[in-house]
Amino acid sequence: MRMPGVVARKPEGAFYICAKLPIDDANKFVEFLLRDFHVGGETVMVAPADGFYATQGVGKDEVRIAYVLEERKLARAMEIFTAALAAYPGRVAAARA
Repeated sequence: MRMPGVVARKPEGAFYICAKLPIDDANKFVEFLLRDFHVGGETVMVAPADGFYATQGVGKDEVRIAYVLEERKLARAMEIFTAALAAYPGRVAAARA
């Protein structure tokens, strides 16, 4: 599934992926997902990626997404995630590739 402004590399053997998002702050985005956003009573949970980097400031606009083993559930999660990105008030203009 393609999402405007989202940049991610294909993982090579991992069960997660880090994605750069068109957002102001991943910590605020994660809080928004868990406290303020849902689609039909459902939301998704991701981890802010800044905690996975040793260099301060790196990963501020990235999240770490763990894979769900069931393709149907992963597809639903990505639908909800796409809607959350569109609704997030801290969304920033996506850089053009």
